Amino acid sequence: MTKNIAIIGASGYTGAELIRLLATHPSFVIKALAANSKAGQSMADVFPHLRHLDLPALVTWEEIDFDQIDLCFCALPHKTSQEVISKLPGHLKIVDLSADFRLRDPEEYTKWYGNPHIAIETQKEAVYGLTEFYRNEIKGARLVAGTGCNAATGQFILRPLIAGKVIALDDIILDMKCGVSGAGRSLKENLLHAELSEGYNAYSVGGTHRHLGEFDQEFSALAGEPVRIQFTPHLMPVNRGILATGYVKGDPKAVYQTLVDAYKDEPFIEVLPFGATPSTHNIRGSNFVHIGVTGDRIEGRAIVVAALDNLCKGSSGQALQNANLMLGEEETAGLMLAPCFP
Repeated sequence: MTKNIAIIGASGYTGAELIRLLATHPSFVIKALAANSKAGQSMADVFPHLRHLDLPALVTWEEIDFDQIDLCFCALPHKTSQEVISKLPGHLKIVDLSADFRLRDPEEYTKWYGNPHIAIETQKEAVYGLTEFYRNEIKGARLVAGTGCNAATGQFILRPLIAGKVIALDDIILDMKCGVSGAGRSLKENLLHAELSEGYNAYSVGGTHRHLGEFDQEFSALAGEPVRIQFTPHLMPVNRGILATGYVKGDPKAVYQTLVDAYKDEPFIEVLPFGATPSTHNIRGSNFVHIGVTGDRIEGRAIVVAALDNLCKGSSGQALQNANLMLGEEETAGLMLAPCFP
């Protein structure tokens, strides 16, 4: 049985990635595409790499007949997303790719995103969208809040270790390298080719990155006590990919076995043999996560490295994985594409 899908924010990178993935889905059909700034244009004009697909023209989101839609992906910036979602019909299933419904405490949202939450009642029904850890809740949800791509990567490393009590909670360092597409498609001076290429820099240094709100929320809930990690992201001059390196205090073999046990039945997460480490090359364009563990020269410390594609498993692939669960489809439907290499 086919399901009708709409995408609001189809002219951004995550919107285009959703379309790429949905094109191979066995039962989801794209019925409406909205991008208010480009309404009236075809997707072939906005994204020529999608011109082979028979897609509806872009419209404003207000023009969509949501009575004919089973599920809507909302791929808008934060603040805009909550404004739009609060006006959508109450029966509509929604997967939001923005930050607007990730943080359960509205005050925490204001702290990290700088504006008050205007859809607090809607926030109360949102389920956090880290599929592997909220699968049962997602199945029955009306609104799922996709995670931040950095937040997802860090949690794949650290959640099982915190829950399994195999690492010290007061000594966790997360170093992350991020591809430029994570910053979105809007024009920004620091993302111009001449400004970005041949360089490499840290940003949001000293605990100011917004995804720390998700780490604080999720890790503290797991541990039953406040957990604060050190986290520094770095901008790489590559289009896609996140490589996260976690430095933890704990027995390396226990850390490794905990991750193996946690992910042994997960279709998209691969724990490499002990001592091997992943590369963003090997997950590019896919919904897969590769995780590697090795010991440090300092006894009692472990290094855990994870790689994923920020646009796919970190955002649009995760969103489709959640939509599959919400609509009773196979969780892996449309998502088993092999990574693109080289």
